[in-house]
Amino acid sequence: MTRMRLAISAAAVTAAATLAAIPAPPGAVAAPPAEFTPVSVSYDTSGGKLVKGQFLSYNDFHGAIDPPTGSGAVVNASGTSTPAGGVEYLATWLKRLRAEGTTEGRTTITAGAGDLIGATPLVSAAFHDEPTIELMNEIGLQVSSVGNHEFDEGVDELIRIQRGGCHPVDGCQDGDGYRGAKFTYLAANTIDKRTGLPILPPIEIKHVGGVPVGFIGMTLEGTPSIVNPAGIQKVRFTDEVETANKWSNVLKLLGVKAQVLLLHEGGSQASATPTPGVSDCAGFTGPIVPIVAGLNPEIGVVISGHTHRFYSCELPNRKGVPTVVTSAGTNGQIVTDIDYSLDSRTGRFAGIEATNVIVENGVPDGSGGWLKDASGAYVRNPDTVDPAAKRVADKYRAAVAPIANEIVGSITGDIVRTATPAGESPLGDVIADAQLAYTRSAGAQIALMNPGGIRADLDADQSSGGEAYGQVTYGEAFTVQPFNNLVVTQTFTGEQLKNVLEQQFAGFGGQTTQRILQVSAGLTYTWSASAAPGAKVSGLALNGTPIDPAANYLVTTNDFLANGGDGFSNLTLGSGRVTAPGFDVDALVAHLATGPIAPGPADRITRTP
Repeated sequence: MTRMRLAISAAAVTAAATLAAIPAPPGAVAAPPAEFTPVSVSYDTSGGKLVKGQFLSYNDFHGAIDPPTGSGAVVNASGTSTPAGGVEYLATWLKRLRAEGTTEGRTTITAGAGDLIGATPLVSAAFHDEPTIELMNEIGLQVSSVGNHEFDEGVDELIRIQRGGCHPVDGCQDGDGYRGAKFTYLAANTIDKRTGLPILPPIEIKHVGGVPVGFIGMTLEGTPSIVNPAGIQKVRFTDEVETANKWSNVLKLLGVKAQVLLLHEGGSQASATPTPGVSDCAGFTGPIVPIVAGLNPEIGVVISGHTHRFYSCELPNRKGVPTVVTSAGTNGQIVTDIDYSLDSRTGRFAGIEATNVIVENGVPDGSGGWLKDASGAYVRNPDTVDPAAKRVADKYRAAVAPIANEIVGSITGDIVRTATPAGESPLGDVIADAQLAYTRSAGAQIALMNPGGIRADLDADQSSGGEAYGQVTYGEAFTVQPFNNLVVTQTFTGEQLKNVLEQQFAGFGGQTTQRILQVSAGLTYTWSASAAPGAKVSGLALNGTPIDPAANYLVTTNDFLANGGDGFSNLTLGSGRVTAPGFDVDALVAHLATGPIAPGPADRITRTP
């Protein structure tokens, strides 16, 4: 069977289809267990012949080429913990699921929902995420939305990632060139301010058994507030519902009435004991709910992301008809298997069933658990490694190993990013202290760190390079802070500093989301959950002395924050900006070198009702 592939260019409102033969799925492989309850919806049909298809999807891969370690090594669901992830295991599970689909007579399309790259470990980031794209090509990804992290290095770099070509500064570091993504990135709501058109195709059409299926892809409208503003000056981001329905209507004009929205925005299930299952939809809330409520009924599937949560839901669209909404967690630890049927007469979905499948990488211990080695790490299963994906990954692992495995410091025990009820974390304390120490020579008195920039815990027992307990490698430090942000110091008055802290809370200074900045040693304050916006912060002091509203203070942040990232526009008001040499990870490495470093006390911020 062949499938037609149609990419609608950013410069076109109408388009023509182009045939593209897709290789047949691999031969039969043992199917994964069907242990998770799927969401299932059906629709009225005209009685036409039913055509069967399969979407396999994942989101928020974040360059997780290596299996996650530490607390992130497992998927916790339904009261159990399952070791999962790693690209050579993801490839195997995709092949298994495709083989299962082939057995059932289904045509498979593999799709993503953004953040495939950005915030990536060193094995990918050292090569500007070219390894991740090469591996996405290898494992058969065909179409994906962009996410906010696709813009971490700016719009021009994203275009290069799609189209190929050597990096303009670092060249082609692996020696064999860079050919770009074989899959199509869709960016329907990322609009070039000069042309008024999307920077990448907004939609793509594929044919399944002669029936067209349309894909619309976009990131969340709030992307500008969570990426470095410097890289997105030439674009604007439009409303998700308005944009999705606009391109849905274009697809209808082209005769496409079975539509899929790839959207880098999502929601989450409610907390519970035991934890909800990977295919559950328990107490579901989030921005995706009102978005789906405004969508055209032709959009039968929404493959979502951004929140790093797993779920499989039925949510009503603007006609009150159920829409299947899924997310596969993060780091390639889950694949969503969406089986569907199409009415060949109407071209619409006749039925959709979605199940999340864990990408297991462990060895069962025979007692319902998983084998661990002497250090307590999960033993990985060599029988579920995909050789082709491993070859590509190993090329980059070997290239980066001398840098990644260099021991740069030590810690006394695990230092986690889990926040207290006040919003402060032990690792946040350590990073803020590191940046303050790094800029003391510039006169810095205070350092502030955005919690979203802390991407992993520091695990004392992690031994990625064979190092001893408590030793930290450069690769591990980079995984914690992978953005290569600059470290800048600016002067603020005490009044401006208080306004910065007030802007942590929605409703003040244009802030829409609560984000508690991590603070360096000596800075203390209390915030009230019930106080009005702009009046939440009290007791602000430095080394026990109340902050003087009229006095000047030298404050260090990364340049993401200094440029107004995460909605902190008040951090753009500082004066006398001085930029330290190197990057934020260099500050952390320098601090770890003075170790062993203990977890931060997480007692600098106090919360009251």
